[in-house]
Amino acid sequence: MTHPRTSPATPGADTAADPLTDHAADPLTDHATGTGPRTAADPSDPVPGTTSPGTTTLAAATPAELRDHVTAGLDDPARGWLRRALDEAAAHPGTHGPISVWELRIAEAGRRCGPEHADAARVLILHAARADAEALSRVYYQGTGAERRAVLYALPHLVPGSEGLPLVEDALRTNDTRLLTAAVGPYAARHLDAHQWRHAVLKCLFTGVPVDAVADLDRRAEGDTELARMLTDYAAERTAAGRTVPADLNRVLTLTDPPATPSAPAADHG
Repeated sequence: MTHPRTSPATPGADTAADPLTDHAADPLTDHATGTGPRTAADPSDPVPGTTSPGTTTLAAATPAELRDHVTAGLDDPARGWLRRALDEAAAHPGTHGPISVWELRIAEAGRRCGPEHADAARVLILHAARADAEALSRVYYQGTGAERRAVLYALPHLVPGSEGLPLVEDALRTNDTRLLTAAVGPYAARHLDAHQWRHAVLKCLFTGVPVDAVADLDRRAEGDTELARMLTDYAAERTAAGRTVPADLNRVLTLTDPPATPSAPAADHG
């Protein structure tokens, strides 16, 4: 099946001024499936006043660690539902017909576990189902923004190679800050080439995603003179336009400084 490789931008995002976006997207059309209209907000997204497990937990924790973290915060009915969903996914992994039963559970997770724990529950179900790159792509392109986030968080453990890279690239074309946060995790750090990775960092600065979300930032930015040039140009453009420079920009720019070369010991002329 062939899927379009673009995703809707966040409603209200300033796509016209984004140097990384070639065209403005219609926020009410689901460009991933070619259908519409799409609701402006996912009902399982976190709401003001709630918190979600940190991205480090979601993207880097082992399934056992993540399960312990999530179940500790669920009430008894939600905990029971998640246990059954994980057992079901483990017993019937892979693809079965037009849609697998574990994919239905992913769609239910927001209602069953609440917005605070839905992302983590979905990641756990993907782990239990041993979803491969093909299954993850299907869930991503057919899913809501919340389901797409879960796929991106699950990539580091489920796809050892670069087969999941098109999903990261798709997410980086949006202005959805929660999707971008999920996209710049360990999988992106491992597989994005230098050009793509630099633009991902710039996209975070443009959209206000904290650079703390960028996995392996210190190592990949170190000594990157091209990234330094891009950051300097971006800061100059914003200053010339009378706009503020993102606070994180100077932090990243500092990281691009090449490591200092130890000075040679002075010769002994005694």
